[in-house]
Amino acid sequence: MLDQAGRVRMIDVTQKAETEREAIAKGKVQMKPTTLELIRRGEIEKGDVLSCAQTAGILAAKETSHLIPLCHPIPITNVAIEFCIPENGDSIEITATVKNVGKTGVEMEALVAVSVTALTIYDMCKIVDKSMTIGEIRLIKKSGGKSGVYIASEQNRK
Repeated sequence: MLDQAGRVRMIDVTQKAETEREAIAKGKVQMKPTTLELIRRGEIEKGDVLSCAQTAGILAAKETSHLIPLCHPIPITNVAIEFCIPENGDSIEITATVKNVGKTGVEMEALVAVSVTALTIYDMCKIVDKSMTIGEIRLIKKSGGKSGVYIASEQNRK
C-alpha cells in the first residue's frame, strides 16, 4: 500500500480482530524419474532429502517477515509440510499448511514454506539432476479474518 506521498508502507493491523487463520499452499518439483528413485532409496549424497526439505520449509515459514518486505512478523501456531510422490512419477508435490491466531493471515508464510522446501529439494539433488524445475506454487485455501474463506478454483488447484 502507498502512503499519501506515494511511498510504500506496511498495512496497519492494529484495529483488526484476532481470528484463527489457516493457509494451504502447494508447489511441485519436476525431476528425472531416476532422481526420484534415488530420493526414495535414500541414496542422495547430501542425505535425507525430504526430512531436510521439510525442516527448511518449517523454518522458512517462521522467517517470512525477514524475507518479504512489509510482511508482518506473526506468531505461528503450526506449520506442516507434506509430500505427495506418485508411484511411477517424476515429481514431488509439496503442501504447506500454516496456522495462527492473529490479526493478519498466513498466506505468505505458506507460500514461502513451499518455495523454500522446493529449493531445498533442488539444492540437495542438483548433483544428479540439474534439469529439475520448480513450479505451480500457489495458494490453495485460506481461512480466517474479515475476508473469510478462499478456495482456489479447480483449474488452479491441479
